Amino acid sequence: MSVRVRYFAAAAEAAGTDAEDRTESTLVALRTAVVVDHPALGGILDRCAVLLDGTRHDDDAPLAGVTHVDVLPPFAGG
Repeated sequence: MSVRVRYFAAAAEAAGTDAEDRTESTLVALRTAVVVDHPALGGILDRCAVLLDGTRHDDDAPLAGVTHVDVLPPFAGG
């Protein structure tokens, strides 16, 4: 099983990519693993909204059946 993680704006810059395929089975495991692989994400990931197939999740959620995980940093503007 793999899930496509898409990074936007500052998260993409910190990760050094705008997307990657991951194999973690839960959201907590995914958060931990991406910070290990992309240490610069550690400074912003806690402030990012995380969407699983378009639905925001702030808790640990299983990733089975999830197609996309979107990592969206806070945006400024009006």
